[in-house]
Amino acid sequence: MSTSTLPVASTALALKRIHHIEFYVGNARQAAYYYRNAFGFSQVAYSGLETGRRAATSYVMSQGKATFVLTTPLDANHPAAEHIRRHGDGVCDIAFEVDDADAAWTLALERGARSAAEPHTVSDAHGEIRRASIHTYGDTVHSFISRRAYSGPFLPGFIAAPVAGEDAGIVRVDHCVGNVELGAMQTWADYYSNVLGFARYITFDDKDISTEYSALMSVVMSDDKHKIMFPINEPAEGRRKSQIQEYLEAYAGPGVQHIALQTGDALATVRRLRDNGVEFLRVPDDYYEALPARVGEIAESLDEIKSLGLLVDRDDDGYLLQVFTRPVQDRPTVFFEIIQRKGCRGFGKGNFKALFESIEAEQERRGNL
Repeated sequence: MSTSTLPVASTALALKRIHHIEFYVGNARQAAYYYRNAFGFSQVAYSGLETGRRAATSYVMSQGKATFVLTTPLDANHPAAEHIRRHGDGVCDIAFEVDDADAAWTLALERGARSAAEPHTVSDAHGEIRRASIHTYGDTVHSFISRRAYSGPFLPGFIAAPVAGEDAGIVRVDHCVGNVELGAMQTWADYYSNVLGFARYITFDDKDISTEYSALMSVVMSDDKHKIMFPINEPAEGRRKSQIQEYLEAYAGPGVQHIALQTGDALATVRRLRDNGVEFLRVPDDYYEALPARVGEIAESLDEIKSLGLLVDRDDDGYLLQVFTRPVQDRPTVFFEIIQRKGCRGFGKGNFKALFESIEAEQERRGNL
């Protein structure tokens, strides 16, 4: 593992935050029900036939500062139709809020990005926004959105459609992890550095992330404020198929592997999600026997941590609690991480071996190891 200094602000694109993450899904109405009842998101807005939109339907789900958009095509010619046919349910857009979408798009193209959508105005009775998009790995894009004092419930074309979920304590998106092909990790790390002004925050090699059978390599790219962090994984050579290679085959190419959702109380959040039916990976019980000596004193009950299947890791700044769901669709592709940071700025390096052995057990049950 290695770390490096972040860039000065002048090199970074002026990204204010992740505005939303859009998924293309086979049935947005059912997906909205799932994220509301399983993960505690509340539905806040809707766009579809009733709003005059003929090609697709979208539901906007929100919890804390995390916002998901779930979109289903109503027309076979909509880009979501081919995306779903090829990938199944998956992330199509990690959208950023910026002060000036035109300037962000222009600068990104000057730095080598490929345009997905030129800057354009979208408006309704509540005002207007400017929006543009660039391509990144696979069929994933980044949109730039500048709101211009827009006062609607989400974005133009959406109406308020509130349906409350039972909040599970999720406060924000902590990081989004992308899987790319063998040999492509450095290319995309350079892309985020050169185009968005991100810097290499942490690098893990196949010695850090390996088991008896498989390995992977990862680099974490971060903006200058540590508010937007994108780990990028690639498979490494091993005796059997790595989880990254399994994903690439199931997803038919690179894409977003998992989204880490930050909480202020991991025990309460995981307890609620388990009660809601969310399925989590379990590591072997001997992981917990070595835990006190490895991480030292923590505030939480070790018995409850073991009961809930949480993982713990520590760095020089503190410790973290984390746990990973099983894939949330039948293809072994997208899953979620629940993470609580108690000072720790890392990503759970001390948990990699136990976690990846648990993932390999799942792969073996699927016949994909």
